[in-house]
Amino acid sequence: MGEAVTTKPQATRKSTFNWNAATVYFLLTDRFNNGSDTNDVHFDRNKETGKLRGFMGGDIKGITKKIQKGYFNELGVNAIWFTPVVEQVHGVVDEGTGATYGFHGYWAKDWTALDPNFGTKEELHELVEVAHANGIRILMDAVINHTGPATEKDPAWEDAWVRTGPQCDYSNYLNTITCTLVANLPDIKTESNEEVALPSELEKKWKAEGRYEQEVAELDAYFERTGHPRAPRFYIMKWLTDFITDHGIDGFRIDTVKHTEEFVWDEFKKDCDSAFAEWKNNNPDKVMDDSPFYTIGEVYNYGIGGGRFFDFGDKKVDYFSNGLNSLINFDFKHNAKDDYETLFKNYSERLNGDKSLSALNYLTSHDDGQPFDKQRIKPYETANKLLLSPGSAQIYYGDETARSLDIEGTVGDATLRSFMNWEAIESNEETKKLLAHWQKLGQFRAKHPAIGAGTHQKLTDSPYTFKRSLDDDKVVIGLDMPKGEKRIAVEGIFENDTSVKDHYSGKTAIVHNGVVDIESDLDIILLERNKE
Repeated sequence: MGEAVTTKPQATRKSTFNWNAATVYFLLTDRFNNGSDTNDVHFDRNKETGKLRGFMGGDIKGITKKIQKGYFNELGVNAIWFTPVVEQVHGVVDEGTGATYGFHGYWAKDWTALDPNFGTKEELHELVEVAHANGIRILMDAVINHTGPATEKDPAWEDAWVRTGPQCDYSNYLNTITCTLVANLPDIKTESNEEVALPSELEKKWKAEGRYEQEVAELDAYFERTGHPRAPRFYIMKWLTDFITDHGIDGFRIDTVKHTEEFVWDEFKKDCDSAFAEWKNNNPDKVMDDSPFYTIGEVYNYGIGGGRFFDFGDKKVDYFSNGLNSLINFDFKHNAKDDYETLFKNYSERLNGDKSLSALNYLTSHDDGQPFDKQRIKPYETANKLLLSPGSAQIYYGDETARSLDIEGTVGDATLRSFMNWEAIESNEETKKLLAHWQKLGQFRAKHPAIGAGTHQKLTDSPYTFKRSLDDDKVVIGLDMPKGEKRIAVEGIFENDTSVKDHYSGKTAIVHNGVVDIESDLDIILLERNKE
């Protein structure tokens, strides 16, 4: 990849960032890149684990290093979402999958501390600053629904804070939210407005670390300022929004949304907005643009086919009216089995027909055992459909390098969570070629918000060409094109005598009589107005 650089000059500051056209790179912090081997083991996490169920060394510094080397800019990524980095339970859990540590970040022990396996708050601060200097937004992963499981080292919090049963059976609304996701995953009593004292385990921990008085003083100030009752959910909201005021993160990907009362997310968004405004006021020279704080929700099995609502069977909930700007779209991996035109037209009509909808499309993820292409036999089609579809796009780490999703000896979702295959980029020519394809599409998508947020119109069936337009941003794309000379009709899109460029091949041409002729041995064309 490119030479190591600390920052890249920011583009001219814009009034807002179009999240509906974003390219979000999602990674497991522990599985992406090991920036420092000095933090690989803490809290005596030395037990033998099931395959891919222990810490492997990836950390915050590793993400920063890849930003500095230009990896994300070369891929056209303008937002990075990484799994939670708060301190995880210290012990292991064994539920028939082999001993498991909280390497994935979803088993919080202390929301006010970073897990030293992931890094320090100073390293997190540097990550955000380096990302912003490179035009990249940061989405942290937020969990309010549950703590980490109880282990021999991590007792469950008091009953005033959590329930440890019954386990959810997902048959209706209450049996999805007022219950534990799985056995031994204590469920925060997010419905409660009863005031509670700090968990005794947390008090003891903070005192041992010499920061009890400081944490309590901050909590007192938060509750006085907001007027919130000292109920469990508001403690966690305070701890999470500190990441906004302290580091200037741009948004949260919110975990297990449908397992928590919807009003909680509205309350959380208001606290996030307040914290973001405070950070901007305190750091005017670091503000990227005028975009508000962004929230993307994981409502498991939500799809845009349901419009604004998720149906629990006995109740429908509109999360877009309850603090969430966007939802992860679980429909996309199914819809992507359609041909290009059916897929693109469908998504353009849905998203432009209801501007209040916003979908984050994905084809693979950390906990979806039935991805679009688990065997990685069609990675080019995966790239085309994900990066050229209307909606925002989530690249799961290794999509762009065909990282294996089928690891022998693993159980459950561990097979989706192998370490990033950096060595293949260095040594495998097919991997290099595939990555170059993702980079071409990603950079083109980043330059043209019309691709994700604009309207779609088919131009010709054979060869298949289409246009995307958003205000003055217009592009023409051709897929499965014949090799050699390509004649593309662009009348009404680019004026005669206009110079246009094929972003993919780098070749330029002049529009004559409403057509463009490009000579290329490639089967794809990405036409844009030539501004060079």
